[in-house]
Amino acid sequence: GLTDAILTTIINFNNEKMQIAWAAREQFPHENVSFSYTFDEGNHKIWKPCPSYLLDQDYNYGCLFETEGPTLAISIRNNNGSEELYSKRLKSDFYLKPNRPKNVTFFWKEDTVTVSCNKPDGAVKCLRLELQYKSKFDKDWQSRTSTCCSVGGQGFDPGKCYYFRVRLKRLVPFCNVVPYSSDWEAETFWKNGTLLDSCDDDIKSQSNTVILLSCLLAVLLLMLILSILLCKWQRLQKSVMPAIPDPKYILADLFSDHNGNFQEWIDKTDPAVAQSKLEYEEPECIIEAESQQEDENSDKQGPQEKPFPFSEAAENNDRITVQIASTMPTSNTVASFAGFQILMNDDMYVML
Repeated sequence: GLTDAILTTIINFNNEKMQIAWAAREQFPHENVSFSYTFDEGNHKIWKPCPSYLLDQDYNYGCLFETEGPTLAISIRNNNGSEELYSKRLKSDFYLKPNRPKNVTFFWKEDTVTVSCNKPDGAVKCLRLELQYKSKFDKDWQSRTSTCCSVGGQGFDPGKCYYFRVRLKRLVPFCNVVPYSSDWEAETFWKNGTLLDSCDDDIKSQSNTVILLSCLLAVLLLMLILSILLCKWQRLQKSVMPAIPDPKYILADLFSDHNGNFQEWIDKTDPAVAQSKLEYEEPECIIEAESQQEDENSDKQGPQEKPFPFSEAAENNDRITVQIASTMPTSNTVASFAGFQILMNDDMYVML
């Protein structure tokens, strides 16, 4: 039961090195275990001690040794070797991890890219070449896989800068029991069939464009907000403090058309005033002429008896009133009466 419970990690590095690792702290917390292995078969096995332990704070957690054949047997014992704690027999080829692809070349033709590498030693039929790529506008890698040792595809934009990386993979379960792949070959940067040092220049130019557009949009938005606030402020100002009209616009025709003649301007612009003037215009004074004619007639005919006698003072007052009314001046004239200068206008208003 203990033998089956122990978990190990087995990696065959391209049939060159073997690495066996175990969880030392969880499975053997109180002792340092010893490790031995053999590639021999049959009853005459020669067990070899681990030539290079992998250590974690002075605890053995793995062993690294050379690959010597397709069949491997391992044994983990306690510190003095008296008790076997774990053993296993396996095919080393089923845990093979290939090396990185070598001499990777890129061939560009318009929007098609073909990637190839040298064929590795060993079973090439168990290997697949994987190509991953992304542009500066992509967040995740896109992948294409083909048989070793060439892979390609269409649809690449010549105007974009692409990141490329390739690796070799082992087929599962026909060739490997664990899906091991090689490490990624170093990334390369391509644009329109030209190898570049990096895609940072394109990213920087894109960032500068985004920043410029963002600033321009912010300025336009700020101008729109200021325009709205200005309109609202003008409305508020008109409602709280209404503007006083400028009289020069209201009385413009007074000076341009009537040369400052207010009476002429008001007559033309205010029909109600003109109508009231016609209604209240007083008749011409003809009393004095009629009085003189009556006096002449009375002199010829002699004295006559008056039906309604009046006092002499009343007659004098009437005569004075008749004289004032009959001698009223025309528009805008100055009249003298009892030592006073009186200015008369068309509406018969008296101004002292």
